[in-house]
Amino acid sequence: MIQLLKTRAAEYLKGTHDFKSFCSAQTTVEDTVRTIYSLDVDRERELFTIRVRGNGFLYNMVRIIAGTLAGVGRGYFEPGDVERMLAEKDRTKAGVTAPPQGLTLVGIEYEDTAQDGGCNNKGNDQGKCCSS
Repeated sequence: MIQLLKTRAAEYLKGTHDFKSFCSAQTTVEDTVRTIYSLDVDRERELFTIRVRGNGFLYNMVRIIAGTLAGVGRGYFEPGDVERMLAEKDRTKAGVTAPPQGLTLVGIEYEDTAQDGGCNNKGNDQGKCCSS
């Protein structure tokens, strides 16, 4: 049940939105619009894995998303509250900032490769993705 709630809540965050509610309140960034291509929540026993893929991230954005999804799982928020959080553009409306322990940057892809899974066919005269 917890997994289902988190997955439903994550659906609201996918796409292009103003993530002002999901960044540090002291941000000096003027444009807080970002696109999340995918946001997956998986559970294996007591370990939750949240994978986020987007065109850029604001300061603490992923940690606030994680804290918000944890809040949904604990019953502090309903999945639909996430849509309201986005609309209100107010940091105090989203969940807590999750602690940095356990947060891992898996990789960085540049815009020309982000949408196609990292394959840009460069360096391969046969038109296939290169693999090592």
